[in-house]
Amino acid sequence: MERFGENAVAALGDATLRGALRHATDLFGERRRAAVADVGAVEFDALRDRARAIKDHTLERLDHYLEQFAERATARGVRVHWARDAEECCAIVAALCEGALQGRPEASRTIVKSKSMTSEEVRLGEHLERAGFTSVETDLGEWIVQLAGEAPSHIIVPAIHKTKAQIAELFAERVGTAPDADEQALTAAARRVLRERFAEAGIGISGVNFAIAETGSFLVLENEGNARLSITAPRVHIALMGIEKVVPRLADLDVFLKLLPRSGTGQHLTTYQTLITGPKSDPAMEGPDEVHVVVLDNGRSRMLEQAVTRQSLACIRCGACLNACPVYQQVGGHAYGSVYPGPIGAVITPQLAGLERGAQLPFASSLCGACRDVCPVRIDIPGLLLHLRGEVVGAASAPRGPRGTVPRRRGERLAFWLWSFVVRSPWRYAVATRLVRLGQRLFARGGRIGRVGGLLGWLAPPLAAWTEGRDLRPLARHAFRDCWRAGMALCGTRTARTEEGEP
Repeated sequence: MERFGENAVAALGDATLRGALRHATDLFGERRRAAVADVGAVEFDALRDRARAIKDHTLERLDHYLEQFAERATARGVRVHWARDAEECCAIVAALCEGALQGRPEASRTIVKSKSMTSEEVRLGEHLERAGFTSVETDLGEWIVQLAGEAPSHIIVPAIHKTKAQIAELFAERVGTAPDADEQALTAAARRVLRERFAEAGIGISGVNFAIAETGSFLVLENEGNARLSITAPRVHIALMGIEKVVPRLADLDVFLKLLPRSGTGQHLTTYQTLITGPKSDPAMEGPDEVHVVVLDNGRSRMLEQAVTRQSLACIRCGACLNACPVYQQVGGHAYGSVYPGPIGAVITPQLAGLERGAQLPFASSLCGACRDVCPVRIDIPGLLLHLRGEVVGAASAPRGPRGTVPRRRGERLAFWLWSFVVRSPWRYAVATRLVRLGQRLFARGGRIGRVGGLLGWLAPPLAAWTEGRDLRPLARHAFRDCWRAGMALCGTRTARTEEGEP
């Protein structure tokens, strides 16, 4: 994440990546619009308002609802564990896995894991591998990137950056399918391999989409059935949840189940909704003998301190902002260097990892507002980006601020100082614009300023970068003040004036 600028430049040079991203994000965008239209814009906006109200209420009383969830879940036979950070979370999960194997020398050390952004955040898979376990991703997209040795590139669609041809090549190398295998053959191969892992695993791990304080239950949403198998087939199940995943009542799910699928994949409802309320009470029943929930902070409680940052925790991980973001559509998720890419990643990651590491990410946005428009819980992502930019610049400008945040941009600060100096005085502003009009005659051709180079490009690198791929409109020939004084005659029009001389 410290090299986002370099990563973005490399991604922009990959035409295959950009084609795959644009195709997928356009498709999800079209599906979302169709799914929202089925509900109706007015009703959908009302759902968004209700969802945000529920989230705001919960976050303001988060300690209460977390304690209620833990109390009710424990009463149902769930063992609740609390993790301050990623290291403690991984240590707890590894200890639980070791404990599940005690007294069972014949038990497999294979762990089946369904899709979980929280587990990716703490790098749980790597930790379990170092502890001697075989952690197998069972979501198809997650399994693909695991085979490729990569991180997910999207919150909802981990392998969004790969084409069918690239996946076929990967499967031929790692699974033994034909190099020209079609989608059906590739899916059948994945099913065959993963079914074997489900059959041998004694431990399953999942994330949590929503935890319900009222009942002590947690909900897992998916489209492939792998999460349900990860929960019900192994003897022991471990669920990871961030502290922000709790909602007060079971009835609150009605709102979020109408928003999340429509916003994320354009579905009316995900294919599978698995609600877990404790381990099985009868050996003849389906489900695990043990259920553990690891509740993770890892920097989230710091976000609660300010209202502007608290709204980050309202995110329901739908990925809609990624699909709408022009920056993400061009560079993809890996450029962000974080498990949370795109607009929401640009605000969450610096808060989780620290501004010192994530300083470049709040600037990875055009501030067009498309992310805010599609967010199902109305998070003001542009406002958050501006807030974090202010903190980054403030930290960099402080005499003894943290190192590694952003380089001291002396030229940028000088430019803004000059701009401030000029616009505070009408006289200085008029003189400056006249000078610009005189100077631009050297570069304007046919009413446009084309590619700027040479001395001016060296003096004003942003101008050179802007005109590298687009033209710049020059200032108008006459200032509006001059036109107004002349009755707009200079600008080709005339104004009607009253007897008092007012327009």
